[in-house]
Amino acid sequence: MNIFYMRSLIFCAATFVSLPSLLWADDATRPNLIFIFADDWGYGDLSAMGNLSDVKTPHLDALSQQGVMFTDAYITAPQCSPSRAGLMTGRYQQRFGFDTIPDGPLPLDQLTVAERLREVGYATGMVGKWHLEPNAVCLKWAKQHQPDGIQGNRVLVRRDLSMPYWPQSRGFDEFFQGELNPYWANFDLRGKTLNPTGETVHDGRFRVDVQTDAGLAFIRRNADKSFFLYLAHYAPHVPLEASEKYLQRFLGDMPERRRTGLAMINAVDEGVGRIMKLLQDKGIADNTFVMFASDNGAPLGAHTGELMADILPVGKPGPAWDGSRNDPLRGEKGMVAEGGIRVPMIWSWPAKLPKGKIISEPVISLDMTVSALAAAGVNADSTSSLDGVDLVPWLSGIESQKPQRDLYWRFWNQGAVRDGDWKYILTGDGRELLFNIRDDKEEQHNLINSRRGRAKILRDKLKSWTSELKPPGLPSAPLNVQEVGWYKYYFDEKVTATMSDVKSD
Repeated sequence: MNIFYMRSLIFCAATFVSLPSLLWADDATRPNLIFIFADDWGYGDLSAMGNLSDVKTPHLDALSQQGVMFTDAYITAPQCSPSRAGLMTGRYQQRFGFDTIPDGPLPLDQLTVAERLREVGYATGMVGKWHLEPNAVCLKWAKQHQPDGIQGNRVLVRRDLSMPYWPQSRGFDEFFQGELNPYWANFDLRGKTLNPTGETVHDGRFRVDVQTDAGLAFIRRNADKSFFLYLAHYAPHVPLEASEKYLQRFLGDMPERRRTGLAMINAVDEGVGRIMKLLQDKGIADNTFVMFASDNGAPLGAHTGELMADILPVGKPGPAWDGSRNDPLRGEKGMVAEGGIRVPMIWSWPAKLPKGKIISEPVISLDMTVSALAAAGVNADSTSSLDGVDLVPWLSGIESQKPQRDLYWRFWNQGAVRDGDWKYILTGDGRELLFNIRDDKEEQHNLINSRRGRAKILRDKLKSWTSELKPPGLPSAPLNVQEVGWYKYYFDEKVTATMSDVKSD
């Protein structure tokens, strides 16, 4: 069946099941929705958490004080594209074969949150990093759709074949797409409408400020209606850069990569403050549901078997330290250890959510998607196949709505499951790690030998979950070169089980 015909049928079905919401929803009470999604921002770099003293995030701290801060929030993959695919769909991306970047693009038969929200009358906007279109490493896609574009192990993707996967074709009415200058947009920073299908916009200023300005322009253009904004800052991802305005806020003796990373984080934070001020000025702050998170943990560069962060110049490209930190967690981007998948997360909706609440139960980015759809009045039947949970009733005080579920990961040659306080990691070479995350979030004490019964329960759960994926199955291939370096550095010599850890199941 032609894929575009399939999508037409899906849209018709989505419209049909959403029709009651469209008819009954009260535009005056439906919240505006904003996802602010950072790139490679580590768990340690949120000053409200109290992990590091050099980070400055006053506006995000204020957002946490007027809303909910999650201490145990996770992403669906320790890498950008698959984690973004999970966020955009509300499904574990492994269900549709998007485990890693080369598995892209986001399949056209997967409905995005923007498509679902547009069907119930929301204005939808996307700003910043997309990275869900076919790219140079998407060989599987190219073999089917553009075999003549394959040159060795790279793909020269034709724009006309790529465009159906871009934001304007995935539910976003307005877009200012781009990681760095130039950008592809159908509106400019003054709010002027450009070519509806998009045109190139040049702006060579510091990219975080440009992306914030574009988010503000979208809000101004749509402040009188229900809107959804996906603002995906390209920071603090490499290449590292920051304007002097932000660098001057981090004086003193520190690695220059750390200084620049902190400046980029501070720039995103200032952007959050500017967005919140605009919402206040427009009189719509109370009924705007803002959710902030990172796409994965920070890369630290231990794939070589040691950390050399202090001596790397700012201009050194990745895979290398981006200046952010995951303290106190072990591991980094690319790993299913806590440092790779546990991220800062804050939600604020003054009209609905409590103020200053701290949640230590595990949640995941998929919950952002489903909670936003539920808040918008999207018919629950149409989202029943999604993997996230609407957390708003529970966060609002209905204890019976507290989620009861496990969280799962499969990435490269690693798999993991978190079940309550327990987390189990399995690698393709047979390595097993078991941690009580409530007592040991730093993953310092591997309890695999003392709690074999618990490990078996979790392995069986992981095996059952991976049987539902595409392709099915537990990780079984040997670790790749990067994974070997990571696990040697973080776990082979540093993780030990002590006699005090030995307990019976």
